[in-house]
Amino acid sequence: MNAQTVTTQRDVYGIVVPSGEPVTIPQDSEVRLTQTLGTSLTVLYDGRLVRVAGEDADAFGLEPFAVLPASAEGDLREHILEVLRQIYDPEIPVNIVDLGLIYRLDIDERDDGAHVEIDMTLTAPGCSLGPVLSEEVKQRVEQIPGVKEATVNVVFDPPWTSDRLSETARLELGLL
Repeated sequence: MNAQTVTTQRDVYGIVVPSGEPVTIPQDSEVRLTQTLGTSLTVLYDGRLVRVAGEDADAFGLEPFAVLPASAEGDLREHILEVLRQIYDPEIPVNIVDLGLIYRLDIDERDDGAHVEIDMTLTAPGCSLGPVLSEEVKQRVEQIPGVKEATVNVVFDPPWTSDRLSETARLELGLL
């Protein structure tokens, strides 16, 4: 997207990238929309990048982002990946699946529903947004019909490198 400057229509909560520091952007503040993909958006406010939940998009004069539910039929693994493709890195305009941040996805089908365990990483070990992204992954996966519980582990072995980018991500980033 081309960055666009807008004025906030109300106070809005966000998280500074990459420090993870909470911040409230006051009403009538000028911000620059830098990314509006997936389930969140990123704005430039007061010289800092801030990640804001998509349901708060109205604070910037946008329609709140609708989270697309996974379809009710088919392979649960594909449903989970479909949902994870809606979660974008706040600094890089690529979803976490195509970035190669998902290292492991195990599904244990039980009588009470599926128990899902995910190992994911971050593009940089020092990124303070790990808990934010992992919690979003957990919440989104647990909203999928048939999933009872999701456990998300943030791991750094092996370290993430750009070799993990999918072909789609390479195209989006102009690397092909």
